[in-house]
Amino acid sequence: MTGAKPLVVTVGDPAGIGPEIVCEAWSRRHAEKLPPFWVIASAPSMEEAARSRGIFLQAIPVDTGDPCDIFPDALPVTSTVERSWTPGAPDPGTAGFALKALQAALKHARDGTAAALVTGPVSKAALAEIDPGFIGQTEACADACGVPREDAVMMLAGPSLRTVPMTVHCAISEVPGRLSSELIIRRARIVARALHTDFGIADPRIAIAGLNPHAGENGRMGREEIDIIAPAIARLRSDGIDATGPHPADTLFAAHRRNTYDVAIAMYHDQALVPLKALDFDCGVNMTLGLPIVRTSPDHGTAFDIAGKGIASADSMIAAIRMAGEAAAMRARG
Repeated sequence: MTGAKPLVVTVGDPAGIGPEIVCEAWSRRHAEKLPPFWVIASAPSMEEAARSRGIFLQAIPVDTGDPCDIFPDALPVTSTVERSWTPGAPDPGTAGFALKALQAALKHARDGTAAALVTGPVSKAALAEIDPGFIGQTEACADACGVPREDAVMMLAGPSLRTVPMTVHCAISEVPGRLSSELIIRRARIVARALHTDFGIADPRIAIAGLNPHAGENGRMGREEIDIIAPAIARLRSDGIDATGPHPADTLFAAHRRNTYDVAIAMYHDQALVPLKALDFDCGVNMTLGLPIVRTSPDHGTAFDIAGKGIASADSMIAAIRMAGEAAAMRARG
């Protein structure tokens, strides 16, 4: 990363575990070989969050110098507001801060000031109260980048597995109606392109799961595999994409199968996230594919109940920072 631009990181809702795990990530920057980053947060609150974990940290405003120069010795910060927050006590002010920080960080990522964006966890419910149009950070990133929301594809990635759900936050009963060959084709193309540009995989291998048990057993347990999924796979293969399936989901994630593909596309949220969290719970990363910027996030929530207690794992945040840095470097190399 020598000579590269720094990453910009948000802490999410400052009443959650975001501030302390970002401090922990900075404290482990050398051991984990993390790229330089700066944080949008108040300097006093970051220093206080560090103390809650027994970390000595000095937070220095980035307007005093280059974040890359500050990073080795102190945590570079910029703030939209200077105030402290109470861990575990979210309020409209903490949600408002999270939204302003996200908007500021997106501007830095879009204008090239930052090489990539790493977002801390937020409370969607709290944000929806102050901004009824807010759905999630992924959608906010898509909107800010001028990308259709359906083209902002969520990939969950860890050391053992990469997986993409076709449908995300909806009831199971709605999944069959939301699936279409066009959706699978469109999103699989985005996934294949991202694995090439952000991960350096020349010819990505994409395994696509079925929706029904045993991938439908030739229509005896449902026809989605025959009518929707198989035609999508055939079209992808005709386009030169190495897509296979529909695979029975109950065997697709077994250890001996995971080395046969680079990413698994699942049909719904839990079909993708259950294996990822079972295998890589502490170091899973949520990465948004299909954007002109690199955006990652730790694959967990605000954890208000343990905020400030010094027990939250920073491994997922560290993995998100590392992945963002590696993807940004890959894009820079072209």
